[in-house]
Amino acid sequence: MASATTTTTPAPSRRAVLTDPGYQAFVILRTGFTVAPILFGLDKFANLLVDWPAYLAPWINDIVPGSAQAAMYAVGVIEIVAGVVVGLAPRFGGWLVAAWLGGIIVNLLSVPGYYDIALRDFGLLLGAVALARLAQRYHGKRQQH
Repeated sequence: MASATTTTTPAPSRRAVLTDPGYQAFVILRTGFTVAPILFGLDKFANLLVDWPAYLAPWINDIVPGSAQAAMYAVGVIEIVAGVVVGLAPRFGGWLVAAWLGGIIVNLLSVPGYYDIALRDFGLLLGAVALARLAQRYHGKRQQH
C-alpha cells in the first residue's frame, strides 16, 4: 500500500507580503477609501470644503424630506458609515462605496455644470471596484503571516 504524501507551499514571509505590489495597492486603496469618505462625510456637517447642498440635484431635493442641507446630513452619515465599513470589511465596503459613487454620479449628471465631477467620481468608482477585487485576495493576509 503506497502512502500519499502531501506537499504544502510555505507561507510567504511577512516581508514578502508587505513588499508585494498588489498588497501595497490594496493597502493604499483601503486607506484612501476609508479616510476620504469619513472626512467628506464629516464635512457635510460643516460645509468647509464646499457648499454641499448646491450639488444636490433639484429632482432629488424635491423628493427627500426637509431641506437640501438636511439631506446632506443624511449623506454625511452614510459616507462615514461607508468609510468605516471599508476599513473593517473591504471586500464588502469596496462594493458599497462603488454603489454609493454610482448614485452620486446619477445625481451629478442631472445637474448641469457638474459633468467633470461626475467623470472624476467614475474614476473613483473604478478604484472602489479595484479595492473590492484586491480585498478578495489580500484582506487578512498581513495578519496571517
